[in-house]
Amino acid sequence: MDAWYIRAHGGPEALERTELPDPEPGPGQARVKVRAVGMNHLDLWVRKGVPGHVFPLPMVPGCDVAGTVDKLGPGVDAALAARLKPGSRVLVDPILSCGKCNRCAEDKPYLCVDFGLVGEHRDGGLATYLVVPAANLMPIPDALSFTQAAALPIAYVTAWSMLVSRARLRAGEWVLVHAGGSGVSVAAIQIAVSLGARVITTVGSPEKALKTKELGAEHVILYQEQDFRKEVRAIMKGVGRRGVDVIVDHVGQKTFAESVRCLDWGGRLVTCGATTGGEVNIDLKVVFFKSLSILGTTMGSRGDLRRVVEMVAAGVMRPLIDSTCPFDDVPKVFERLEGRSVFGKIVVTREA
Repeated sequence: MDAWYIRAHGGPEALERTELPDPEPGPGQARVKVRAVGMNHLDLWVRKGVPGHVFPLPMVPGCDVAGTVDKLGPGVDAALAARLKPGSRVLVDPILSCGKCNRCAEDKPYLCVDFGLVGEHRDGGLATYLVVPAANLMPIPDALSFTQAAALPIAYVTAWSMLVSRARLRAGEWVLVHAGGSGVSVAAIQIAVSLGARVITTVGSPEKALKTKELGAEHVILYQEQDFRKEVRAIMKGVGRRGVDVIVDHVGQKTFAESVRCLDWGGRLVTCGATTGGEVNIDLKVVFFKSLSILGTTMGSRGDLRRVVEMVAAGVMRPLIDSTCPFDDVPKVFERLEGRSVFGKIVVTREA
């Protein structure tokens, strides 16, 4: 099969196009013919490497995958097999877990000792075929295209987990969403608005500011020109508040310390990443005096993904596609991810 492959960490040259043997589905597995792959900053980290984290190279990157059922392996549950007919349109849940422990039984696979992700811990979707556990496949509603479906798993499930499962966001609360043009933040803005919250976001350009307002953000801060903490303080003073209730921060080192100081008493900061670095300074006096919560999350549950797909299919939210890209041009996608010029998701598409 045709595939993009990473043999060792490095720069753009580390991503190579090659031919690999067609993967065969084993017991309980299914082979998917890939039609669309939503790209994430995680794919860039797989290529570049992360200090202290081991990726099982060589491997095919690509976590967010939509396609059609091509072949089932032996032993797939009969009820599941009946829904996974050859040619059926399916979305891949990228979460891998044992499926047997108490945490998996509670639909918390991200806490499983065997937790992993397609495209990070095993071959992903930037290839002709992808083999995954058959249980990881869910039907794509008729209202969604392959491209729209492939934009959902990593970004929208992570944002849902951050705001709903971890931060317990409520209607009427104020949310500060950093890096409003990123995939996770675009999802977070839409989810917060759908829950009745009020959104402040930070972006890097006037063009992104306009787009985030279209998504429902009430206030937009240009972080390259404005001090976001001063701007948040002024906005909150104008509505008679001391700070925001919830902060979505996956930027890390550059924003974390000042973000903590933007929180109101009882506020919650939730993080899912650290694109500018993971080493941060924090004044614990602020944390305990203000009764703050600092929460982390990695992805969410299969139930979260199902809920997100239902909401998008119903028109409550919409996956924001920055652009689509043919399979031949995958290196250009990595270049754009590294240059941070993306608003929403880039989706790599393949012909049937």
